[in-house]
Amino acid sequence: MSRRAQGVLMMALAMFIIPAVDGLAKHLSSTYSPLMIGWVSFAASACLVTPVAVRLHGLSLLPQTQRRLHLLRLVFLLAAATLYYMAIARIPLATAVSAYFIGPVVAALLAVVVLKERMTPAKLASLALGVGGAAIILQPGGGAIEPGLLLAFGSGVAYACFQVVTRKIAEGSSPFQTLAFQYLVGLFLLAPQAALNWTTPRVSDLWLFAAMGTFGVLAHVLSVLAFRRAEASTLAPLSYLELLGSAAIGYLAFGDVPGGPVLIGAALIVSAGALLLPRRAVVNPAPGTPAA
Repeated sequence: MSRRAQGVLMMALAMFIIPAVDGLAKHLSSTYSPLMIGWVSFAASACLVTPVAVRLHGLSLLPQTQRRLHLLRLVFLLAAATLYYMAIARIPLATAVSAYFIGPVVAALLAVVVLKERMTPAKLASLALGVGGAAIILQPGGGAIEPGLLLAFGSGVAYACFQVVTRKIAEGSSPFQTLAFQYLVGLFLLAPQAALNWTTPRVSDLWLFAAMGTFGVLAHVLSVLAFRRAEASTLAPLSYLELLGSAAIGYLAFGDVPGGPVLIGAALIVSAGALLLPRRAVVNPAPGTPAA
């Protein structure tokens, strides 16, 4: 199998693993606060990542440069993850992911403002499609807006900010240094919200929390390895497999069937993202929801 084919297979697998993490979080949210679930998920991930980071980098397991940007990146990721877990506790997975995928469109706009990238007709068209898709999903003319949808959109915007900061620090540290900082410092920052919403996990649920952390780290590592084997323009469209996986898990596990407006809005948002697919190989942050 060629390296390019290996990359495609790894990315596809990562995109199908992420909805499994979301499904576990949604299941656990019926018993535990989403604010607590986020902390426990980070704790499980930290237990997996930290030993590897120590083995690879010794005492220098955390990034040695640009730590303020790493902290800003983490704050955006924590906001995205917290809002997303709160969203999927309220609305179907496929609906949440559809709203969340506004992120790449927002990231392209922010890159123009923050990173001084060039505004192109494709980016303008993508922005228009993304806003149109978001408006259809929200259905502002059809009554009160579902709070869970606003949380999912907010998560997408926060993740867009996370992506922009990630681009600025992409070359400054190794993936496992970045992950070690992400999970270890994230545990500290998430501790207050977890303590205020704490419910002692039942022994029978511990494996579910462990599975969340394991699958999340696995999806991230697979996506990083995929980008090392295949160009971004080949892998980027595979991120939309996450929508299919979320719809499947939502239907099979929770009986959720996306409504017509969600399907139409999701199609527009996916089309908006497709307009932003890179025309040449570049290094981009791995796509996916913040659980990854």
